[in-house]
Amino acid sequence: MAWRDEYPFESNFFEVDGGHRLHFLDEGPADAPVLLMLHGNPTWSFYYRNLVLAFRDRYRCVVPDHVGCGLSDKPPVGDYPYTLRRRIDDVEALVDHLDIASFGLVVHDWGGAIGMGLAVRRPESVERIVVFNTAAFLSPRIPFSIDICRIPIFGELTVLGLNGFARVAQHRAIYDRGNLAGDVGRGYLAPYDSWSNRVAIHQFVKDIPMKPSHRSFGELKAIDEQIAQFGDRPMLIVWGDDDFCFTPEFRREWERRFPTAEVHALPEAGHFVVEDATEEIVAWMTNFLN
Repeated sequence: MAWRDEYPFESNFFEVDGGHRLHFLDEGPADAPVLLMLHGNPTWSFYYRNLVLAFRDRYRCVVPDHVGCGLSDKPPVGDYPYTLRRRIDDVEALVDHLDIASFGLVVHDWGGAIGMGLAVRRPESVERIVVFNTAAFLSPRIPFSIDICRIPIFGELTVLGLNGFARVAQHRAIYDRGNLAGDVGRGYLAPYDSWSNRVAIHQFVKDIPMKPSHRSFGELKAIDEQIAQFGDRPMLIVWGDDDFCFTPEFRREWERRFPTAEVHALPEAGHFVVEDATEEIVAWMTNFLN
């Protein structure tokens, strides 16, 4: 448990529909402006630990672990739907539970679709948006290495049995592998230490909607069609361009849709851009939030 030294926060829990406990961080003054930070796959709130430490003196940092991730409950598929819509429902319920009227949105990976899904439900609550290597719109492409994890039996054995998705991410999602050495790398993997505890990792992979018949296609399409309304909100885009999944093509799509956004493209940063460029991001976010 030495990795806990990298994550020196008090745990909070909220029961979502179905009785499952959602773990979240709530760090900083209760009356301060809120930063709602949403992680993706195969990470958890641990991904944002350095940003929480940097900003909790003057912002209220609320960082949930999606159900099945991090320190949240990990129900089997039959007890929880593991869909994009349900992810948005959970975060919306947490926002209501904490009586958060407005927030700055910070998103990465699946956090982009989940966060912008919440945003289109409550546009009046969104003050500003920080975007890290993510998408909130439909895409015609999916990396082969991710697509094969969706193959029946092979996907289960690879993702659930061998923890292949999370372990490979520790090499492919980072530019400088030294940034995930030791306790940091162990912290990312700690919640996913068994077949049953990796259920969300596999379900996130399966929930990528590549055709209209997919269960989450309609939800993502609706988000895609509505996010243009946030063109008047301040937006900061920080992108690790050495990303095999969310390639620079995705960054350019964000720029096309939000031409007034402040953009920093980093050729020597990968998908886990916050790990590769922590100091730069803290500086850019400080200026942006001010």
